[in-house]
Amino acid sequence: MASEFDEIVAGAAGSNADDEHDPEGATIAFERAQIGALLLEARASLADVDRALARLDDGSYGTCEHCSAPIATERLAARPATRTCIGCATAARAVPHPATRTAPRARPDPAPAGL
Repeated sequence: MASEFDEIVAGAAGSNADDEHDPEGATIAFERAQIGALLLEARASLADVDRALARLDDGSYGTCEHCSAPIATERLAARPATRTCIGCATAARAVPHPATRTAPRARPDPAPAGL
């Protein structure tokens, strides 16, 4: 995948640098962005597997990193590189990432009866 990304970048090097007016420019830019995102995702997945193998070696594989509870066998079968039990993973998803945290929206009070 890295070589495919490099080929796209190399192929675009000799092309018109004005993507806005080049009929192929948008396609090249899209392909470069798509391959780049896939490459980052693949590298992150590989790093997760490497960390799981390290946990297997040190005896902590299958133990939640947050609460130290055992991770369910079914969860490990579905997500072998997981580091958290389903309870901690669910709780983490409920809390927004600090970079994207916004104040919760206030819900309007229902209209009083009779109005």
